[in-house]
Amino acid sequence: MTVPLLDLKAQFDEIADDIRAAIDAVLESQQFILGPVVGDFEHAVASYCGVAHAVGVSSGTDAILASLMAIGIGPGDEVITTPYTFFSTAGCISRLCARPVFVDIDPRTFNIDPAKIERAVTDKTKAIIPVHLFGQCAEMDPVLEIARKHRLRVIEDAAQAIGAKYKGRDAGCMGDLGCFSFFPSKNLGGFGDGGMVVTNDPELAETVRMLRAHGSKPKYYHSIIGGNFRLDALQAAILRVKLRHLNSWTEGRRRNAALYDELLAELPVVTPHIEQHNFSIYNQYVIRVEERDRLRSFLKDKGVGTEIYYPLPLHMQKCYEHLGYHQGDFPEAEKAAADSLAIPIYPELTDEQQRYVASQIASFFQNRASSP
Repeated sequence: MTVPLLDLKAQFDEIADDIRAAIDAVLESQQFILGPVVGDFEHAVASYCGVAHAVGVSSGTDAILASLMAIGIGPGDEVITTPYTFFSTAGCISRLCARPVFVDIDPRTFNIDPAKIERAVTDKTKAIIPVHLFGQCAEMDPVLEIARKHRLRVIEDAAQAIGAKYKGRDAGCMGDLGCFSFFPSKNLGGFGDGGMVVTNDPELAETVRMLRAHGSKPKYYHSIIGGNFRLDALQAAILRVKLRHLNSWTEGRRRNAALYDELLAELPVVTPHIEQHNFSIYNQYVIRVEERDRLRSFLKDKGVGTEIYYPLPLHMQKCYEHLGYHQGDFPEAEKAAADSLAIPIYPELTDEQQRYVASQIASFFQNRASSP
């Protein structure tokens, strides 16, 4: 049996007619950049998340970049975040000539450990970027309290977490700004790159709208310097169709996660820990296991797709040598990078496929136990 890490074709087959109709409508309109289709999708996302403003942008990375620009991050500023995340979280800080300051993670959730944030605050600190990793929200109450205490901005990297909740509040909607990604592998994924910035602050929303169009308002008049961060109408049309299915896809992922929890319970792996006050959307189902690389190779031979998120923490990346961090500075992030493995969790996954994945993981340990 072959079980891919993600099967986008299975998802597309269910909604192909609606997607094609949405694309055809954009082709007929010949309005490809922003316009009413993007506006409709923005309103739909704002309503879905329960937030006042949503601004479509060209990618999740540009959502973070535009958000940092909107709050005025620049040379000499420091922004606190996690070293265990996709590169763009910190890369956007660096692109503005500011300094990413890393804080270790909670080993149970993989999210930034709020108990370690305050000691990283200096007089140069301007913002905190918590990341809602793998579809589970970070511990936002203490993060927001630290931000209030030190007058810091909070930008939520919710690239993997649209629809996730923390104590009943939606991911991306608790800080000053929230950032979503619509990369094809995300729970709400487009047919290319796309992103969204959400906020309850009308001034920040308007600033992001200007920034995505080179800082212009009106057209050809520039009071600030922005970039080309616009969301394409074709992507918005596709995503608008997909958004209608997002809740059912989330429930599919949560159902699959519950079955994995049961199937893997007696095996020497650590299954995802979800805090009781959190509602996870399981963008990934990440287990922790010794001999991770051997297990991954074994599963590959058995036709099971896996991925490592992320094999090298940001503080150990070559491009960040100048920050002065060393191996051992963030031990929990380093351990997670060494023993975490994502297995298939997409909503179209069948019980038979899941049981096959679990059985192959069990076989790996049985083979290891019987080896001399």
